[in-house]
Amino acid sequence: MSQVHSFGIQPISIHSFNENHNQIAFSPNNDEVHIYKSGGQTSGGWEKEDVLMEHGQRVTGIDWAPKSNRIVTCGADRNAYVWTLDSGKWKPTLVILRINRAATCVRWSPMENKFAVGSGARLISVCYFEQENDWWVSKHIKKPIRSTVTSVDWHPNNCLIASGSTDFKARIFSGYIKEVDEKPEATAWGKKMTFANLMNEFSNGGGGWVHAVAFSASGDKLAWVGHDSSVSVVDAQNNMSLAFVKTEFLPFITFTWVTENSLVVGGHDCCPLLFNYDDTGKVVFMNKLDIPKETQTKEISAMKRFQTLDKRATTVEDSDLKTLHQNTITDMTVHTGDRGSAQKISTTGVDGQMIIWDFKSLESSIQGLRIS
Repeated sequence: MSQVHSFGIQPISIHSFNENHNQIAFSPNNDEVHIYKSGGQTSGGWEKEDVLMEHGQRVTGIDWAPKSNRIVTCGADRNAYVWTLDSGKWKPTLVILRINRAATCVRWSPMENKFAVGSGARLISVCYFEQENDWWVSKHIKKPIRSTVTSVDWHPNNCLIASGSTDFKARIFSGYIKEVDEKPEATAWGKKMTFANLMNEFSNGGGGWVHAVAFSASGDKLAWVGHDSSVSVVDAQNNMSLAFVKTEFLPFITFTWVTENSLVVGGHDCCPLLFNYDDTGKVVFMNKLDIPKETQTKEISAMKRFQTLDKRATTVEDSDLKTLHQNTITDMTVHTGDRGSAQKISTTGVDGQMIIWDFKSLESSIQGLRIS
């Protein structure tokens, strides 16, 4: 069964778990980061542990490094902070991003020795810790990005960075920094990996902003979702072939890989959707993961019927959605497992809820559903 946890009425714009998944950090769509620990008596078993209040404007990105237990956040105030737990308190370290527009997204590298920040300044800041001066420094990837960077993701080799932006394109850059990285081996995406080198650039020809981009577990596939309700996948092992499907659903906002060939997408439809990249190289919609709740229509009086018709232009009094999420899904991440073999995923939404979806129970309850 899916576990529903409510954290109030404020929207949850972004969230991230610690390594053991017994703590969650999220932003209620403001300048704060709330940290909850499981086992509490409120919020469906979650108890507020701390509030991080260093940002001056809305927090736009959070990523919790599982091994080093550090949290990196970025915000519309053009700053990023690395939070370290010291004697039970989270201590911030300011990272100067050198940007003149809002930071929009942030992601730790797999080795957790650097992180990438996208921004409205049409660039990506790659930040790493400089031991000599005891501070975080940033290098910029600029060309040929022509609009706001909305999403970033790291290749498993710790060097390649995928980005999506509002110029309708997904790109792969080299994020190799000789001060902290060993010389990388050639990948299916290319050989030349000098910093900021553009490895590949992709577009499905549509007019939708790219809202989210991610590598598969092996790093051989790159997927992105767009505001035109499209899902696109590029397979580097198949001559960089591009496959995409444009759907009739409302715009997509976020997604995650759950196996090497399957991904779950969420957005304005308030329902997680399963897509599969099949053996023929096509992206196929498989199923909805949320079973609509059957509600019984209760009889209402003639006066009540006219009142609801006057207020809502409908005679139906019940305005709740039949999905578990009652508003847009804003963020999605793997909860249990990894991108190659996920057992559970978590989603957050504008309705202030965090829902954990268990694939095993979903497969048993939805006829014909197989996630492979």
